Amino acid sequence: MSRVLIVLSSHDQLGTTGRATGWYLPEAAHPWKIFTEANIDVEFVSPKGGRNRMDGVDLEDAIQAEFLTTFGDTGPDTRRPDQVDPSQFDAILYVGGHGTMWDFANNTALAGIARDIYEADGIVSAVCHGPAGLVNITLSDGTYLVAGKQLAAFTNDEEAAVGLTDVVPFLLADALTGHGAQHIPAANFAANTIVDGRLITGQNPASATGVAEAIVQALVTSRTSV
Repeated sequence: MSRVLIVLSSHDQLGTTGRATGWYLPEAAHPWKIFTEANIDVEFVSPKGGRNRMDGVDLEDAIQAEFLTTFGDTGPDTRRPDQVDPSQFDAILYVGGHGTMWDFANNTALAGIARDIYEADGIVSAVCHGPAGLVNITLSDGTYLVAGKQLAAFTNDEEAAVGLTDVVPFLLADALTGHGAQHIPAANFAANTIVDGRLITGQNPASATGVAEAIVQALVTSRTSV
């Protein structure tokens, strides 16, 4: 059975606005549903471990409701990075939510997990603001994982559209291109999934299903080619 490690943010404050933030529930719930239906095992990790604040809750979405029925109203009880053995996972998925902009990019433990999975021929993936976790991943040769690769992430235009350009600590698309990525944007809030080898990324919440489906396809292809 393949195993996917889903990464959730532990950060719950939206800068100095006094507003709360966190990880984005539909970007975890919809991939989780796709993975479990494909008989793929799922585990969760976050920078601080435990249960972390979520955003985007819509209980009229049957998949979100099922996710919370499965894991409880406060979501999954996550592992800490130091409790994760990368060799046990075939893929890692960084879920978005604005909280990621504060606690993903500089988390060296998570970056190390992703590097190890990637260098063991596994899949590294992220959706929406989740690619904040990709910004500073370096491979064993010292190069950035995203260098020279096509990817999708929450765009500068989308950040402006939600009024948070001056709140987030950096603009995600700019940080990724600054480390050599080729950012491929679609229209604001349109589904956009980019597959570049074993790097799979999505632009926004509408892209979460496409990212998960691409991961499943990549895992199936990997299994049949062995």
